[in-house]
Amino acid sequence: MTRAALPFGSWPSPISAADLSASGHPVEGGRYVGDQIWWAEMRPSENGRTTICRQAGDTVEVLLPEPFNARTRVHEYGGGAWTVTEDARIVFAEFSDQRVYVTRAGEKPVALTPAPEVASSLRYGELSIVGDEVLAVRESHDGGDVTRDICMIALDGSGVRSLVSGSDFLAYPRLSPDGSTLAWIAWNHPQMPWDGTELRVADLATGEWKTVLGSSEESILQPEWIDENSLYVISDRTGWWSIYRTDTGGASSPLYECEADFGAPLWQLGARWYSVLDDGKLLTVRTFGVDTLAVLDPETGLLDDIDLGGLTSVSLGGRNGDSVLLKAGGAQSPSGLRLLDLSTGEHSLVRSGLETVPDADYLPLGEQMTFQGAEREVHAIAYAPRSPEYQGTEGELPPYVAFVHGGPTAHVAPALNPVFAYFTSRGIGVVDVNYGGSSGYGREYRNRLRGQWGIVDVEDTIAAVQGLADAGLADPARLAIEGGSAGGWTVLAALTSSDVFACGASYYGVAELELFVAETHDFESRYIDGLIGPLPEAIDLYRTRAPVNNVDGLSCPVLLLQGLSDPIVPPSQAERFRDAMVKKGIPHAYLAYEGESHGFRKLETQVNARESELSFYGQVLGFTPPGIPELQLWRPE
Repeated sequence: MTRAALPFGSWPSPISAADLSASGHPVEGGRYVGDQIWWAEMRPSENGRTTICRQAGDTVEVLLPEPFNARTRVHEYGGGAWTVTEDARIVFAEFSDQRVYVTRAGEKPVALTPAPEVASSLRYGELSIVGDEVLAVRESHDGGDVTRDICMIALDGSGVRSLVSGSDFLAYPRLSPDGSTLAWIAWNHPQMPWDGTELRVADLATGEWKTVLGSSEESILQPEWIDENSLYVISDRTGWWSIYRTDTGGASSPLYECEADFGAPLWQLGARWYSVLDDGKLLTVRTFGVDTLAVLDPETGLLDDIDLGGLTSVSLGGRNGDSVLLKAGGAQSPSGLRLLDLSTGEHSLVRSGLETVPDADYLPLGEQMTFQGAEREVHAIAYAPRSPEYQGTEGELPPYVAFVHGGPTAHVAPALNPVFAYFTSRGIGVVDVNYGGSSGYGREYRNRLRGQWGIVDVEDTIAAVQGLADAGLADPARLAIEGGSAGGWTVLAALTSSDVFACGASYYGVAELELFVAETHDFESRYIDGLIGPLPEAIDLYRTRAPVNNVDGLSCPVLLLQGLSDPIVPPSQAERFRDAMVKKGIPHAYLAYEGESHGFRKLETQVNARESELSFYGQVLGFTPPGIPELQLWRPE
């Protein structure tokens, strides 16, 4: 079929912003309860709450009714917000008050933890069942002071008892097979868990504990007991996260080493990169650019890869014999819960994260690309405009939007992202950038951002879009940039320090640093020590790097989008940047959303934000997206 020629950006598309959100219900945490498959599911159409579901024949049964919301605020990013007892009782952290509740399907939840004097001042995460108790990481807020410990919550509601504390942060509580010893991961400010952590073990009878492995320059993750005296752990002591066997005396040896990461930054509690199979072998996930699933024999050191076709992102769920649950997706396959049969290698979809998937002809074909910057190579995935009905006009090059992930230690792989298709099906290219500081390429790549935040991330994103332009794939005069959180910082830093981009959209981005470190939450309150430098020594860098202080270098429009209940990047960050733009007379829009936090979860917010972003690009880059309400920009009189 001959495709009609229309200007890039103005192609009609069947993919609407409402489709993106209404059909999306991200799934995670798949597990077996007996022979049943259960999982957590986020529902944008239900005010963004997370419910628990199970497979019931060909239908999905909701086990946690509205308004209950299984989501913990430990570290604000949460993790491990629910678990299930052997007799199928759901134990979960309720988002509204952060108390732990227990319930059965169809029954009213009952609180297991006491109501604190100050709402949500006690939080619980990484829940797991141990006998008639719930093992958990507890976070306690007392005014401005935040402390954490590992505790046990009685399933009969009779109380909560503390096991260990002794550090600013704790994760991965694991009881030895006989229940006498507790292992966990600990770290202190200003370390982040990908910088340096320690494996600790405690004799629960005496309360005495010791550090077994780890340092300020070694990130230890996911301890799992082998027997009473030895464990598997993940360490990046060689520059790559690998799996080790260690004893409680600290002697350790790697099971397998290669230039790939069997691990990733611990943003959410409970993340796993291996599980022990019934025969003692390990099912593993390793990353270099994309994820690879494999079985590792700890006795021989042999690693056997499992072919998952085009699936490029994989995380481990529960297991029942040879049946393994995975959260996985790829460039042509939506992320969702999948069932893998280890005996045959066959896998099937249990629950897609999307109710409906756009027609394959409208999906971009994510291509992994490496660009050469002035100082280093930069990894990215490019998604060219694609439509079965339209093509650009003769001699025209498409506009491109550089997507900058958050973290900034996050990692992106080729993915069926409906947001990308929303743009590419209209004739707007997308490039998703793994700038220096991203995970998935080893510690050296991750450490490129140490002391260089606002420089390396900006340089690498510019290298990617300029590489596309130099290759004749993108219009150098119509380049945009968008990102959220730390990605929003990169957006604002790039726009105020270069003239490469014609505009940018910052979703809840960091704009200044001095007040940010005072206002943000405890988990990230010292993160800037590593990204920029410690205070007060680095105060001059805080001021010179902050985009809000560099608005004199800004000459293009900016879109700011912000949740008004965001505890991580408070609204004051966007508001200060907005005020600076007003003072300079820069056209812009500031969209503030009531009831939204760090990452928009409500259907109406997601639709408004995405349509506003598209209209914004159209106004600045010179095209009219059909059927999209026009965003009103503030302009100087």
